[in-house]
Parts: sequence; structure tokens; C-alpha cells
Amino acid sequence: MRIKELMDDRGLLPIQVADAMNVTPGAVTKWIYGRAYPSADKLPKLADTLNCSIDALFGREPSTQGARDAS
Repeated sequence: MRIKELMDDRGLLPIQVADAMNVTPGAVTKWIYGRAYPSADKLPKLADTLNCSIDALFGREPSTQGARDAS
């Protein structure tokens, strides 16, 4: 996950993300270093906190073509 990169881009500290997410700073630190991952139900809030899409959290770029165009 690209949590650290996205936090750095936005000038956010782990404690700020933790406060916004209602989790401990230790949880955010684990997410940053890949020792744990946020649960699926926390992903929308994390994306909102980092002002990005859920896909961006995982380093995925949105497709420039719709699914119908792929065939």
C-alpha cells in the first residue's frame, strides 16, 4: 500500500491520520510498514483522509478507458 507516500504528499503525520480514522497511531505505523493492513471497512475513510481513491492506496491508476472499451 502507498499510505506513507500519500501521507508525505499531503504533509500528514501518522497521529493525524490516526485521529481522523479513530485508530491508534501504532495501527497507522503498522499500515505504513506493511506489518498490518487496514480492514476493508476502513478503506473508504482512509482514502477520504488521504484525499485519494481506494485504487490509489494500492498504487493502481484508474483506467482511461471504460470496461466496454476493453473488448
